[in-house]
Amino acid sequence: MKKIAVVVRERESEALRMALGLTLMDDKVDVFVLDRRLIGSEEDLMNIELMKETGIRIFSNHRENPQAEYCTTEEIARQLLDYDHVLPY
Repeated sequence: MKKIAVVVRERESEALRMALGLTLMDDKVDVFVLDRRLIGSEEDLMNIELMKETGIRIFSNHRENPQAEYCTTEEIARQLLDYDHVLPY
């Protein structure tokens, strides 16, 4: 099983869809939202709910993301070292 990190900076909707799609390969997927608040269209909010059901964890360095676990930028940088693949969006 591979560990995959999806890093969200700009293309939020595309990143969330990609993270969900990656779960079909039975890999461990986590999402990291950097320097922004997840705005979330209705489709994005539905994808976030599906992520929680499939075990995808969401981390953010922005305190105003109620869907995400808060981590400092330094903590996120250390965590990313543990992943086999890091996909920036």
